Parts: sequence; C-alpha cells; structure tokens
Amino acid sequence: MKKVLIIGENSYIGKSFETYANGRFSITMTSSRNNTWKDIDFAGFDSILHCAGIAHVKQKAKMEEQYYTVNCDLAVEVASKSKNEKVKQFIYLSSMSVFGSKTNEIDSETTPDPEDLYGRSKLNAEQKLQELADGDFKLCILRPPMVYGKDCPGNFPRLIKLARKTPIFPDYPNKRSMIYIENLCEFIASAIDKNTSGIHLPQNASYINTTELVKHISHLKNKKTLTTKLFNPIITLLTKRISPIKKLFGDLTYAFTGNEGDYNVVKFEESIKRSV
Repeated sequence: MKKVLIIGENSYIGKSFETYANGRFSITMTSSRNNTWKDIDFAGFDSILHCAGIAHVKQKAKMEEQYYTVNCDLAVEVASKSKNEKVKQFIYLSSMSVFGSKTNEIDSETTPDPEDLYGRSKLNAEQKLQELADGDFKLCILRPPMVYGKDCPGNFPRLIKLARKTPIFPDYPNKRSMIYIENLCEFIASAIDKNTSGIHLPQNASYINTTELVKHISHLKNKKTLTTKLFNPIITLLTKRISPIKKLFGDLTYAFTGNEGDYNVVKFEESIKRSV
C-alpha cells in the first residue's frame, strides 16, 4: 500500500481525498501552518499531495505578497524537501485560473494567461516546481475547473442559495467545465497508483449548463423554478462587461481528452444530489 502525505489538513480537497482514498492508501495529513510539515520525515512517503493555498477570498492588491508566499513559495519549499528526502511524486493542485478568462475553450496547447493574484501565484508555482522535476521526482500538476460537492467552498454554494430563492431564472445556453469532488479524488488516486507526471485538466464527463444546474438543484429542494429566454440578449451583453455575470453565464470549457470516463465515478445527476 502506497503512503501519501497530504499538506493542508483543513483544505476541502485534502479532507475529501483522505475520506475517499483512506484504505486504498496509507494517508497522513498535516498542516501547512506554523511550519508543522517541516518536522515530518518525508522519507518513506511515495507521494505528497499539496493542497495548501489561499483561495475563495476577496483578492486585494495588498495581499500580493501573501498569495505568492502561500501559493508559490510554500509549495516550492515542500517540493524541495520532498525531492531531497527521495519522495517519488509531488502532486500540486493548481487551477483553471492560470488560463484567465480571455479564452473560452481550453486544451493542452492553450497558453496560460492569468488575470488575478490567485492565477498568477499558481502559475508561478508551477513554473518553479517544474525546475525540480526529473526522472526520479515526478511532478504532477492538476488544473481542475470549479470543484463542487457537499459543503464545498466557492461559487457552488451561492448557486444553491440562488436556486432556493429565485422563482424565475434565465434559460441561457452556456456550457462550463466543472468537476465533482469524488471524480477529482478518483483522478488523484489514479495518478498516485500510476506515479503520473505532467500537467492535467481533469473534469466531469459532460459540460454543465447553469440553467440545467439550477433546475436540478431546485427539483432536489422540492421547488419549482420557471425559466425564460427573455433576458438572454441582456445577459449576452453583460457577460462581456461584468465579471460575476460572465462567471455565471459565460462559456468556459476544457476540451475532452476521451479518458474522462476512467475517473468519473459519479454521474452528473447523482453528483448534484450528493452535493445539495
């Protein structure tokens, strides 16, 4: 049984992976705070899953140093210790944010172009981590889109609240890449099993439409939500000018690679049911 050390014991993905994969691997969790991780002997661990980072907070210019210290410098420190103590694989949780929002359709050839502190600090970490990678130290970088699941942070809980409150919702034909937490956990577990390296863009096996998502949530909450295309011309205009509207109704997708079925252990309808 492989031994896995998770850095970031309070992270949503870290805690979820420990729950999902405990028994499949021997998992140890530690905090990234107060240098607790420095006291651990990394020798003997097969993989380090680095989940620590700043996310889901309002970004301010004065936080730039903090973003780079936590999202970049800490990851490089942990990876350096991992390599020096002969760990075979380092998995870094990056983000779709490294691509920014200028490109709506992303594939493995798309050049990153981050637009905010979070995305820039994540990309900077990726670049520095790649300098450490070699044949004996595998670097696996994951750039998941929006992750959702029960008790998740971020925009998904806001969608749940919106679905509960609104009696009418736009019927807008957008599509977005998202990934259910258990599908992401299975991707990570498979990457550990195979000692995978490289940059990966995991996602659900199908794109999600915001309107359909809201309707599913409303149905599960025994609430009827009417939809209308009346506002679509306005929404199309606003998605070009207002960031929150673009995040809600804009297109943002990863190209399918054909292997999504290998790690999509929970289908869309069931994932929403488990999440709300």
